[in-house]
Amino acid sequence: MPHAVAALGAAALTTAGSVWYLPALADLRAGADRPESRRIAAAACVTGWAGTGALAVLLLIAEAWWTPVAAAVAGAVVATALRLHAATRRRHEAREMAGHWSRLGHVPSPTDPSHCRNVVATVLGCGLAAAVAVAAWTWSTASGPADDPRWATAAASAAVMGVFLTAAAVYARATRPTPATVRERRRR
Repeated sequence: MPHAVAALGAAALTTAGSVWYLPALADLRAGADRPESRRIAAAACVTGWAGTGALAVLLLIAEAWWTPVAAAVAGAVVATALRLHAATRRRHEAREMAGHWSRLGHVPSPTDPSHCRNVVATVLGCGLAAAVAVAAWTWSTASGPADDPRWATAAASAAVMGVFLTAAAVYARATRPTPATVRERRRR
């Protein structure tokens, strides 16, 4: 694939990513008005999308593939490290807030909706990784050029992803609060 085509794809992806990085820029501009964990997560988002934008530019100006790939990997590593730091900071802030509320005599609700979202996102991420691994394994074990592995690769990876999607949906359904619980929370 020519560099220009890949650069066009990366530029289009970066432009579409404005749905995420523009609100993140607003969070960064807000400064101390936002919790520290949210600002760190916003920095991770902006770093990741800046890496994609840099990839588009480097694909146009670099002759070798290793330069854009190295920039993309570096951006992904920094964004992932920042996002993990933000998650750690968010847990610390949640514990601190729970301590403040408990000193006031208020007990927050035991169900945390973000916990369910995190579990579902983790299950889906693992499913995607497993589907890619199964697709790579199915593709690599094709016996020869006469054996067309495309349908087997697509079917196997779709089946694996379907299992993980079903598991995520079942978990989300099982942890959803009942209507009576929702009414009780609204009364408080």
